Amino acid sequence: MRHALPMKSQLKRLAVLGLAGLVLAMPLAARADEDDDGDHDRARDLFEHGEIKGLADILDIVRAKAPGDVVAVDLIRKADRWVYRFQVVGADGRRKTVDVDAGAGVIMRDGEGD
Repeated sequence: MRHALPMKSQLKRLAVLGLAGLVLAMPLAARADEDDDGDHDRARDLFEHGEIKGLADILDIVRAKAPGDVVAVDLIRKADRWVYRFQVVGADGRRKTVDVDAGAGVIMRDGEGD
């Protein structure tokens, strides 16, 4: 027969495990925040220098081509151009990826998600 640990010991063990999880996750969260800030700063600099169009203008193009909820946007470098990559979930629940040339403001690729 298995003996149960006293309630106080169980709570203490859970608290230690929870704290350890937070400590381990903090560097990952900090790195994610740094990446987001870097992307934002890079996009702002590119926009201010006229290398890319503003996200608001691009969103109109994406919504006309792929109606639905935009759930993610990335600014990536593809070959020699900057590309906005959108993940859009349509009314039918299907995810669609739409790539837009960020400088020209034209759709490069659209398709079903992975």
